[in-house]
Amino acid sequence: MDMDLTEEQQAYAQAAREFAQGELAPHAARWDAEGIFPKEVFHKAGELGFCGLYASADIGGLELPRLDATLVFEEMAAVDPSTTAFLTIHNMATWMVGNWGSPRVRAQWGEALSSGAKLASYCLTEPGSGSDAASLRTSATETPDGAHYVLNGAKAFISGGGDTDLLIVMARTGGSGAGGVSAFAVPADTAGITYGRKEDKMGWNSQSTRAITFENVRVPADHMLGEPGQGFKLAMKGLDGGRINIATCSVGAAQGALDAARRYMLERQQFGTRLAEFQALQFKLADMATHLVAARQMVRLAACKLDAGVADAGTYCAMAKRFATDMGFQICLDAQQIHGGYGYLRDYPLERLVRDTRVHQILEGTNEIMRVIVARQLLEKGAELR
Repeated sequence: MDMDLTEEQQAYAQAAREFAQGELAPHAARWDAEGIFPKEVFHKAGELGFCGLYASADIGGLELPRLDATLVFEEMAAVDPSTTAFLTIHNMATWMVGNWGSPRVRAQWGEALSSGAKLASYCLTEPGSGSDAASLRTSATETPDGAHYVLNGAKAFISGGGDTDLLIVMARTGGSGAGGVSAFAVPADTAGITYGRKEDKMGWNSQSTRAITFENVRVPADHMLGEPGQGFKLAMKGLDGGRINIATCSVGAAQGALDAARRYMLERQQFGTRLAEFQALQFKLADMATHLVAARQMVRLAACKLDAGVADAGTYCAMAKRFATDMGFQICLDAQQIHGGYGYLRDYPLERLVRDTRVHQILEGTNEIMRVIVARQLLEKGAELR
């Protein structure tokens, strides 16, 4: 296995690093403190292709492998995990439109999403169905003439809700269970859609999070993604990539935290000695770096599996998501501890990195659910995972 990045991959990473330093770093703390959803930055990201990294070329996407996309997201998340995380969600929605949208939907929304001119949200979670997503209750009833579906129900914890232009909505068109779910591309300003209050969150404050209610929302039939009953399957395909994406955001944040801790240890003195000379802190820093490299390699392995389309790719995505988000959060905590009292102040980035990475262990399937996925593959399907 060749672990070295190609020149092209290095160029993408460098472009993302420069974008993060120029467009995210000067503003991330203010966006967090004031709860600003920075639409203009997403538009700028779109100009570089970062809003359609792995979307199909025929809608303006770069059609990059998932591995290459992780390089971009990691560089951005090292500066601002919250803003980067929304960008990953938008990329997932854009990819779904490009892969399964009807010609009309692709023509109307494809290039607008890939360019960042329009933004999209992903709507799966409901007030009563989080980890048990297949039990969702939002309904989509076909009209007698077959020209529309009428949506009724509610979604919860929707990133970008109220600030985005398109909603990718999973709704029930058939019976119970996963087989009765279909997916729809729903313009966010369609009559009958209402948005709840902006949630007051621990982190991820640069992206709005709201509940969304659908009351007799008429959606053209050709706004269905894929075929009737395929929605849950498409949602899970999206989540495999989404799990890699959020794991990558944790890796990026951990890299930012590690860099900050190293700088602080080289500069700060206690008892007349630099912190870098204390062996206990040297050991802690070494463990942080080791765990970070392990998490990064697991994420990249999962991305390669997904790019190759192998049957067990989803299991590797689950393992990578679980490990990288746990390790990423712990590395941020350790870096904060190295900073002592300064790590608790908003003058330093550590407290924001800690808050932003905590939710990564919860969303895109909780880490407990990731363990269930892996265990089932081992126990019920005899997976070897070698």
